[in-house]
Amino acid sequence: MVIRRAPSSTRAVLTVLALLCLGLVPFTSAGVGAGSTGPFLFSYFLDNGQDGLHLAFSRDGLTWTALGGGKSYLAPRVGGKLMRDPCIALGPDRVYHAVWTTGWWDQGIGIAHSRDLIAWSEPEFLPVMAHEPTAANAWAPEILYDSETRQYVIYWSTTIPGRFPETEHAGDIRSADGVELNHRIYRATTRDFKTYTRAELFYDPGFPVIDASILHDGARFVMFLKDETKRPVPQKTIRVAFADHALGPYAPPSKPISVENWVEGPTAFRVGGEVFVLFDAYTRKRFEGLKSSDLKRWEPITDRLVMPAGARHGTVFPVPESVLSNLLGRK
Repeated sequence: MVIRRAPSSTRAVLTVLALLCLGLVPFTSAGVGAGSTGPFLFSYFLDNGQDGLHLAFSRDGLTWTALGGGKSYLAPRVGGKLMRDPCIALGPDRVYHAVWTTGWWDQGIGIAHSRDLIAWSEPEFLPVMAHEPTAANAWAPEILYDSETRQYVIYWSTTIPGRFPETEHAGDIRSADGVELNHRIYRATTRDFKTYTRAELFYDPGFPVIDASILHDGARFVMFLKDETKRPVPQKTIRVAFADHALGPYAPPSKPISVENWVEGPTAFRVGGEVFVLFDAYTRKRFEGLKSSDLKRWEPITDRLVMPAGARHGTVFPVPESVLSNLLGRK
């Protein structure tokens, strides 16, 4: 079973993908023309996500400056008309693909595309969980390009009541109707952003989990995730899981790497020989972070972080200097 949408003006994308298959277009997982030395962009939202996509830049992964004077680069116009948890990834088609949470209780997500992060395609609503009529939500989607299978992988968190009874009473409770939130990570794939596979379970760590974010680091894939356990004892920590392939299978998660709990929305990126992971300490109303050279021992970097005022979580990704220069030239 597939999800289909109306064709859009992306013929150039398909042309480049055809050249990619012939080996005529190079691509690296870090992004075309960008690497672990930066510059980096951070896609984020403010408040409840009602005004859309915000961008900040950094050259060292620590000091972040809002672009465009803090303006929104893309307004939320689909689903619940929010843009929370925006994730942007560059594909081998030289196009930036964005996905986001459109509403607290939507059964789908938002998606849009851009070549320069300034002009965007018309946002679309992907009903990724519409085939599960009791699905409570579709939160914090992320997207990556899997060069091994030559397709895009979109993954997110959803609660389907009764699906994992062993942890049914471990998460939060939706106040509106008492539904117990018991998330797992689901995924769908696409090659052309016209046809999508039916959503399927991606990762079940044995506890409620949200905010998965995958870093392709050398020969392995690293999934950073939030343990969403609240009852009987709150966890709300960041853990990691490893796999040899983007599609998994992912190993059981590590012990928490975050120093304190009540954190969410991890995003990881490599800066030289170290991996940085930033996350939203939402009860403390600030960002916190860690760095590691081996993904085993973690050193806090919170005291060195400078983030845009009011920034909520999103995704860090490298860009070419030309893309950043273009953004800095636009007010």
